[in-house]
Amino acid sequence: MRITDPGQIDHYYQALLDRSSEHVGSFYAAVRTTSVFCIATCRARKPKRENVEFFTEVKDALDAGYRPCKICRPVEHSHALPPAVAAAMALLRAHPQQKVGDAQLRAAGVGPEAVRRWFLQHYGITFQAYQRMTRINQAMEELKAGKSSTDAALDAGYQSTSGFGYSFRKLTGGAPRRAAHDAVILIDRLNTPIGPMFLCATEQGVCLLEFVDRRMLETEFHDLQRRLRARILAGDNAIMRQTRQELAEYFAGQRQTFDVPLDTPGSDFQRTVWQALQRIPCGQTASYKQQAERIGRPQAVRAVAAANGANRVSILVPCHRVIGSDGDLTGYGGGLPRKAWLLAHEARMAAGPAI
Repeated sequence: MRITDPGQIDHYYQALLDRSSEHVGSFYAAVRTTSVFCIATCRARKPKRENVEFFTEVKDALDAGYRPCKICRPVEHSHALPPAVAAAMALLRAHPQQKVGDAQLRAAGVGPEAVRRWFLQHYGITFQAYQRMTRINQAMEELKAGKSSTDAALDAGYQSTSGFGYSFRKLTGGAPRRAAHDAVILIDRLNTPIGPMFLCATEQGVCLLEFVDRRMLETEFHDLQRRLRARILAGDNAIMRQTRQELAEYFAGQRQTFDVPLDTPGSDFQRTVWQALQRIPCGQTASYKQQAERIGRPQAVRAVAAANGANRVSILVPCHRVIGSDGDLTGYGGGLPRKAWLLAHEARMAAGPAI
């Protein structure tokens, strides 16, 4: 749909100037003078206000005769991995037991500096540190399955058990022999149509799913490690793979409920509120007051709102379905544009295919 409301157009134009990540996927800016359309975070030179129009869907921009921008690639998933990082990750997957160094990256036509900058910006660690985490996670999985420390070290690409033991203790806080009893939180980054997210999971379930630009994300990481008494490592497990699959189906309009298990530490009251959130059907909304009444605490509206805001598992625990009593959208950690997008997406799913 082409946006015609002047106030909405002004709002979207300012978001385009600001390169607002919260607006990724909520609109597509089409430039009349170049016949190109972009997403909100595009790095290209910004058009004049009178030369741009806005659409809500990629198809609408294409139907109007615009072509995708080659810089931000709006037809693809927003925030997809840059080519250099994607190539580095492919090398890592192909050689999980080897250290992928600068020389190997350059031999594959990849600039190590670009990869290093991206990992520092998005994970706060270097690519080499990320590799160490994934190798230690692989070793921990094998140790939990009953392998010896020596075999696990060799399988993870370590040449000596002493070097393996040092890295293991540094990253997990414990010795390899205690791996069966140590808890870890695995973290990975995934792309969605409305921006990238961090996914964290334990062996019990998903414990965090947040947009990477969410405020106070570092505080959530620290609180999660404290509550679960576990370290965060880059890695993957069956629960994370199931989550990616279910989210892909959700964003494709093919799934309205989720089956993936959750591991959400919190107070009894918070868990009660989070469980109530999961009972709001897809395509429907509720107010904080209604939620307070549903859990039998009609006077605890503010406490319900606070617990709602403390939810670390976006989308799976649908805090975006709670709105103000007057029908207005209220605060959302991922930003109000994403909240509006999710509610509109779910309304379309609940309505079913057009006849």
